[in-house]
Amino acid sequence: MQVEPADAIFHQFARIADALSSPSRLKLMDRLCQGEQTVEHLAEAAGLSVSNASRQLRILAECRLAEVRRDPPRVYYRIAGERVVRFWFSLRELAREQLSELDRIMVDLVAGRDSLLPISRDELLAKMQTGEVVVVDVRPEAEFRAAHIPGSLSIPVEQLEARLAAIPSGKQVVAYCRGPYCLLSVDAVEVLRSRGIPAVRLEDGVPEWRAAGLPLQTA
Repeated sequence: MQVEPADAIFHQFARIADALSSPSRLKLMDRLCQGEQTVEHLAEAAGLSVSNASRQLRILAECRLAEVRRDPPRVYYRIAGERVVRFWFSLRELAREQLSELDRIMVDLVAGRDSLLPISRDELLAKMQTGEVVVVDVRPEAEFRAAHIPGSLSIPVEQLEARLAAIPSGKQVVAYCRGPYCLLSVDAVEVLRSRGIPAVRLEDGVPEWRAAGLPLQTA
């Protein structure tokens, strides 16, 4: 069978599609949007072995979806630009619009654990201006160091119960994590409310905050 010369074009399109055909690589894409991190941190955040994460990250880098930086003995990866972040957002939105199963899965995961709607970024900004909230970043510390909402406290969700005293009293707590499909903030709100602390989760994460043109800090 004769191969059309134009097929080479679609082969390049297929490289991107193939790179995104693995749930593990999609999870790594989501973690890369948090900021530059080592392979070890990315592996832990995605629940993968270091060797597997390294292999999957190389595939993303080969398709120019991720970029690598070597600072021996560490190897760092980051997302390959804001265009890739926007593509990731578009893919998520397409999946939500076309696949009703996605919303059902989220409802099942959150049902009975967080009866309140998440707070929007505009609502949070207004509350931050009046000083009536404490913003808590419940992601791993490596992701907080890569980028975080200015003024937020870094208390990874697994440390939350042990560090409740670090949270100023008398204010509502707004917990945020990696974005709309991350459950770390749901876990955090559940812990805080069980201790009598008024808490709500932010619907956005750092990538959405950055995409909105809002400032971020690094540590």
